[in-house]
Amino acid sequence: MTCGADTRLADRSTSATISGVSIVEPSIESLSQRQLRNESGRVLRAVSEGHSFVLTNNGVPVGKIVPMDAPVPALIIARPARRQGGWAALAIERKTAEQSMAAIVDDMREDRV
Repeated sequence: MTCGADTRLADRSTSATISGVSIVEPSIESLSQRQLRNESGRVLRAVSEGHSFVLTNNGVPVGKIVPMDAPVPALIIARPARRQGGWAALAIERKTAEQSMAAIVDDMREDRV
């Protein structure tokens, strides 16, 4: 059984821009907070049939409702991370203790006995 609003899913697409890269996701219907509240049964049936929704609050996308078996979207890496420096570049001078750590712990334990 399909509702009249579900037939709109095939013709709709949502686009998002992440770091200047445009991503187009077909078959995603925009759904307001009020529509989700009032039409939760229709939304759950559509999600169980494999449809996805973008949840909006005052027209601003805030989340996505997808089926449990939907594939996880691949992470788009616009620029690979570069490592510069590191701990060695900090040139930290290590301080030496007057006592070893074992001696310090033994001294602290003697107070408890």
